[in-house]
Amino acid sequence: MLIIKPAATLEWLTPDALKVIERAGRVCYKSEDKITGASAEKFVAGILARGHEAVIEHASASFRLITDRGLTHEIVRHRLASYCQESTRYCNYSADKFAAQIAVIEPPDLDAAQQAIWRDACAGAEKAYFALLAAGTAPQIARAVLPTCLKTELVMTANFREWRHFLKLRLADGAHPQIRELARQIAMILSAECPAVFGEF
Repeated sequence: MLIIKPAATLEWLTPDALKVIERAGRVCYKSEDKITGASAEKFVAGILARGHEAVIEHASASFRLITDRGLTHEIVRHRLASYCQESTRYCNYSADKFAAQIAVIEPPDLDAAQQAIWRDACAGAEKAYFALLAAGTAPQIARAVLPTCLKTELVMTANFREWRHFLKLRLADGAHPQIRELARQIAMILSAECPAVFGEF
């Protein structure tokens, strides 16, 4: 059993996102003649200040998220995004490409006694999973014994407006601590890549 850390990495971002947003948004005002080499950032700041966030839907970003399967149940509730997720139906963790082991994400804030209980539970789930596979059970059926903390990879694509919505919800104090950590990583990347849209995060 392998214990890994959650992570978020940028896969793709609309090239020249601010210029794309400005070109689309200026259609509303028929002010395309005001586009200059340096006008996009000011234009985007203005539309955000006016709450005209529909315009930023013209740009998008894709992230590869490494997290546990339990957390993905919360992530996919963001309906205005597209997802591709590692499938426990088709992935056979006894295969060489998985080093014949399951990978798990450790829950936060466990003391030593709690961590020992958690590790025992994961080891038991891994043992049962491999026993089912050895008995001829298909991976899509054997997965029933895998833990919620099973590591999964998920590619999430959303437009900028939805990423702002995601960050507002998932950075909040009441959000799950693990999703808050992923959201912090996403916010750092997006605010570095496109501060005019994500600098507040």
